[in-house]
Amino acid sequence: MRHPEIVWAQHSERVFLTIELPDAKSPVVKIEPQGKLKFSATAGASDEKYEVELELFKEINVEASKISTGARQIFVVIEKAEKMWWPRLIKSEGRAPPYLKVDWNKWVDEDEENEVGGGGGGAEDFELGGLGDLSNFDMGGNEADSDDEDPETLPDASKKTDTATTLEKTADPEELPDAAKAES
Repeated sequence: MRHPEIVWAQHSERVFLTIELPDAKSPVVKIEPQGKLKFSATAGASDEKYEVELELFKEINVEASKISTGARQIFVVIEKAEKMWWPRLIKSEGRAPPYLKVDWNKWVDEDEENEVGGGGGGAEDFELGGLGDLSNFDMGGNEADSDDEDPETLPDASKKTDTATTLEKTADPEELPDAAKAES
């Protein structure tokens, strides 16, 4: 098992994660309100397994968070439960794991967040329109192949009792934000 490279940026209301894994097959993102994120997928010619589990610095708002799966990356926009700047992405102090890096293309300093233009190309310019609402996805326990279901017809997440959200979605370049299309 390997870890995918993850780049991240933040501002006071949300965290932007980009999981760099070209040609990911069956990607699953599971997030929990207490700030846990789990990702798994296979990739490469030999279908090598990639997994990562992060304990985020603080609690998150699962219902308001969004995801978009593309051919080269999985974008996750995590809404923070409390509007504040986190001193780091994960709870554990010390050096971050080698697969976790800052996304300087989206990063905006805390004191620049409210400025007009806020650093250009920063987190406030990140296009959220193409990201799917997590409430459209199955809440877990569904082992069906993601290719068999249309994301528009998945069950209403608000009717499930599980507190975690599992996302299973196939890569569709048309759903990528404009910034991601330029990177692909």
